[in-house]
Amino acid sequence: MRVIAGSARRLKLETPSGKHTRPTSDKIKETLFNIIQQDLYQCRFLDLFSGSGGIAIEALSRGAAEAVLVDNDREAVRCIRENLKHTHFEDRSVVMAMDVLQALRRLEHQGRAFDIIFMDPPYSMGLERRILPYLTDSVLVHDHTRIIVEASMEDDPLELPAGSGWYVERIKEYKNNCHIFIRKEREE
Repeated sequence: MRVIAGSARRLKLETPSGKHTRPTSDKIKETLFNIIQQDLYQCRFLDLFSGSGGIAIEALSRGAAEAVLVDNDREAVRCIRENLKHTHFEDRSVVMAMDVLQALRRLEHQGRAFDIIFMDPPYSMGLERRILPYLTDSVLVHDHTRIIVEASMEDDPLELPAGSGWYVERIKEYKNNCHIFIRKEREE
């Protein structure tokens, strides 16, 4: 796994040992970042279930102002810290070694919204279905925040009921998984 583009281009990244994480392949990562490239410059990026940190590091390499990386797996956190050190992004990032909902509550106390929130939760657990309602009225989200959920093609599709506060802007399907691009519904 490596950084594909930007200031840290071609630097190799470490991946956590074990089966608790699924690093996003370079091809899928490249497609994702081609879609969001125009939103990256100087953005605040939140990476939930960060794994190796590869997605947030790619965002930083391509111009994000700062990134917050959240994971509660010790090996993943060790790997994230090592990758941030290797890519020299330690000064533009914060690593939160804790449960995602606990991290969201802590970030809310700081009161700063994110431009892009990426989440790649463990498949088949429905964690994104718990996080989206939490974010609906959160100060972490502003009117233009884009949320991206990586999901398995084998899981039931993520449905956002009317009145949920969210709508699916786009779905990009790959062989085994997909990215679901979600935006906040605007009040008329």
